[in-house]
Amino acid sequence: MDVVRRVPELRSATSPEGPTALRFSVLGPVRAWRGTEALPTGSPQQRGLLAALLLRAGRTATAAELIDALWGEEPPSQGLAAVRTYVSRLRKVLEPGVLVSESGGYAIRGLPDGALDLATAQDLAERAERARSDGDPGHARDLLRKALALWDGESLSGVPGPYAENQRARLDEWRLQLSESCLDMELELGHHAEAVSELTSLTAVHPLRERLRELLMLALYRSGRQAEALAVYADTRRLLADELGVDPRSDLAELQRRILQADPALAEPSAPEPGPPVALVRPGQLPATVTDFTGRAPYVEELGEVLASANGQVMAVSALSGIAGVGKTTLAVHVAHRARPEFPDGQLYVDLQGPRARGAEPETVLGSFLRALGTPDAAIPDSLEDRAALYRSVLNGRRVLVLLDNARDAAQVRPLLPGTEGCAALITSRGHLGDLAGAHLVDVDVLSPEEALQLFTRIVGSERVDGERTAALDVVAACGFLPLAIRIAATRLAVRRTWTVSVLAAKLADERRRLDELQSGDLAVKAVFELAHGQLERAQARAFRLLGLADGPDISLSAAASMLDLPAEDTEELLETLVDTSMVESPAPGRYRYHDLLRLYARTCAERDEEGPGERAAALSRLLDFYLATAARVYALERPGDRLVEHLAPTASDGLLFVDRSEALDWLFGEARALLSAARQAVGTGELRKAADLLLAVRDLAESGSEFKRYESVVTALLGAAVETGDERTEARMRAVLAHLHSLMGRFREADHEAREAVRLGGSTGDSWTTGDALNSRGVIALYQNRHGDAEAHLSRAIEYFRALGDRPGEAAVLCNLSRVHLATGRTASAIALARQGIDIYDAMGSTLRGANGRYALALALTRSGELDSASDCLHQALDVFRESRQRLWEGMSLFRLAEVDLAARRPAEAAADAERALITLGGIGGEWRRGNVLTVLGHALSELGQTGRAVASWNEALDVYERLHAPEAEAVRALLLDGQPRPTHSVA
Repeated sequence: MDVVRRVPELRSATSPEGPTALRFSVLGPVRAWRGTEALPTGSPQQRGLLAALLLRAGRTATAAELIDALWGEEPPSQGLAAVRTYVSRLRKVLEPGVLVSESGGYAIRGLPDGALDLATAQDLAERAERARSDGDPGHARDLLRKALALWDGESLSGVPGPYAENQRARLDEWRLQLSESCLDMELELGHHAEAVSELTSLTAVHPLRERLRELLMLALYRSGRQAEALAVYADTRRLLADELGVDPRSDLAELQRRILQADPALAEPSAPEPGPPVALVRPGQLPATVTDFTGRAPYVEELGEVLASANGQVMAVSALSGIAGVGKTTLAVHVAHRARPEFPDGQLYVDLQGPRARGAEPETVLGSFLRALGTPDAAIPDSLEDRAALYRSVLNGRRVLVLLDNARDAAQVRPLLPGTEGCAALITSRGHLGDLAGAHLVDVDVLSPEEALQLFTRIVGSERVDGERTAALDVVAACGFLPLAIRIAATRLAVRRTWTVSVLAAKLADERRRLDELQSGDLAVKAVFELAHGQLERAQARAFRLLGLADGPDISLSAAASMLDLPAEDTEELLETLVDTSMVESPAPGRYRYHDLLRLYARTCAERDEEGPGERAAALSRLLDFYLATAARVYALERPGDRLVEHLAPTASDGLLFVDRSEALDWLFGEARALLSAARQAVGTGELRKAADLLLAVRDLAESGSEFKRYESVVTALLGAAVETGDERTEARMRAVLAHLHSLMGRFREADHEAREAVRLGGSTGDSWTTGDALNSRGVIALYQNRHGDAEAHLSRAIEYFRALGDRPGEAAVLCNLSRVHLATGRTASAIALARQGIDIYDAMGSTLRGANGRYALALALTRSGELDSASDCLHQALDVFRESRQRLWEGMSLFRLAEVDLAARRPAEAAADAERALITLGGIGGEWRRGNVLTVLGHALSELGQTGRAVASWNEALDVYERLHAPEAEAVRALLLDGQPRPTHSVA
């Protein structure tokens, strides 16, 4: 289908030129600017005249046409004079020569490209159409989003007259078409759940628009919400019959049929299968290419284009680098074979043996090359310089490809480059040859999982792999998708007919034995790593071994400097040399990582004999210390005045300093996996207290949702270790954290057990902060379980602890939770007062994030008291902060509460949209109980919109949730399903 329909009468536009260029808008109110200065556009009729001229895109409009445009069939007696007055006034505002008189009429001329927002929107739409045709729906979607963002309300807003009315209808229809096309592409890109919210809002505004209903059905179906998708069809059919007396169009009916049949073709489109390998050729002096060469299509294409460009250039040089075993030689040989027709005068090859102690000498290689090119031994000079000069002379006028394999450095390579027009060189090296002038540098990465599985299958045979695909994926993953490792593992399996793929996978699952398993004959992964490691200088080798001990997916420069106990500048110099030798990778500036097998090798080296146990433990301790010190700084920035930082284990490191909250949060979320990995490693190093305190300082990671499962797993591991070693302080803190996590997921029985134990252990160890925190949690949990007396008792004890500690933010948190208890027990006025007390404390401390929690609590009370506008304001303020702080749980809950406010204010369309957004935001966090609450409110909103089928589907889904959890809310939802009528509900979630 077409992406968009072209809006006629408008030329292409990009962006206006110059800081004072004129700009106009018609996609909203009719306005004009000179640079950033807003210009007066006069009365509504004067704006109508300006719009009529702008929409003609430079064509002349006669005075009669303008009068008709402004007043239609009943123009005023002084219509012509009025038009002339409007023109005169506009000319005083606009640049000279812009509004011109011509042939009894007027026109706007000489505007730069992009001066009119509508022209810009059209240009973006046309580019989107081209991008869609070129197979890039993601770019097309982005372009359409930019186009739609140009609208600022209703087109030609406030402009009177029949012409404006017609154009307004046309532009609004086009806007809707763009929205449909954009959402169509969202579905094509697999963003089904995200599209549901927007489609729900649009169908509420345009209930008879069948294309929107069709897209909504498809989005719901692909989101796993088949019942709701079918309910949309039923609602549409009823609405069309009631309003228009017609049935849905055939496309909509066909979609319903396919959904009922669970047509697999409705699933999202899958990525295209990789094409078959390119046929191989056999050149002269080049080594034979492998018959099972797999994948690498982008590299082959890129290098092929560079080599093909040699004709007519002085020389084409490509240098391939990458870690040992990544397949640089195999790739280079394959590309050279493909390029052979481009070099009819021959191909030269040499293994320069760069990784070995004594690599090939350039003069020796030149002698060999000269003989291969037909030079008699007697004519070959002795010196390197003379041989290089003769070599270039012999190649002059020829088209020869030279493959220089395993180069040590640029100095070894330079004398061997042809340097003559029509020749080319391919070079492989473990190190980056950035100092080789004019070279096209290619960093060869490991295989993709699909390519790795293809290579493994080609060696082992599809008959053995097809039935054990999962095990085969485990094998190639254990090999780190490294071609050499995969080839060795596959070869071992191929010659052992009694082994299954699962047997091999089990052997490779043991990290301690993995490198020993990856050897076959004269091939061994460890052996090629040994060659590279043997070339490192002492300081480089120490850094390589120690940094490999950290479990995180990567490591920052500052964290690495802490591990090595070196200044950041010295650490960066060491790490960059390791990057240059392909021993580590740098995925982003200031970040470093290991290939999985190289990490295992680094640990083997560290544990074998190079580093003693004391130095290994000290390096990991310094890393944990650095993370705790820096995380405490982030916590203090996020929660000014919070006394937790005074109750954390002392650190030797000062940690990093941050300019503001945004920078601190960037660090926290950027280092999330590394932080959690360091905390988990402490289970084996005995530093449980620091690790536990680190988890307390980074609790925001759990509420953000991005790392919830990993965070919970580490908490559970530390709790087990604390119980095993009898560390009651750490046990108390981890039980308090685990109680909070259970509560977030709606597991209230488990949460209360952990919180009760945390209170007991906190008391016995004298840890007042943990005791107060756990009592606060018990109060919240009791509130969720409708045990209001217990909730108030726990919270009253908690506030005593926090006041004794002088912890004002802790006191404010309890006040806000007490507000919710008062609200649940009908004390609305005191609930409002308590929440405001908490907010006053937060604001006085400058605690923006915690203040948002307070405003969330206040909004609940204001909603109950009927102060809906104030409640909405509080929630929007909180929502902005939660988004800025990346607190996805509270962002989703704020959207849920906004849906409740909208419902109470009789705004069901907005309520449905907010509830849909809440469902998306809470995906994977917040637990099933909160999801049931959101679904219940969504059902109310849909019911009030007249979408009864979808409402019932939402309530049924909520009921399933509540029944699985044995939640008391199930009874109210059953009542809704019995009579299908909305009833006001208030959740304590």
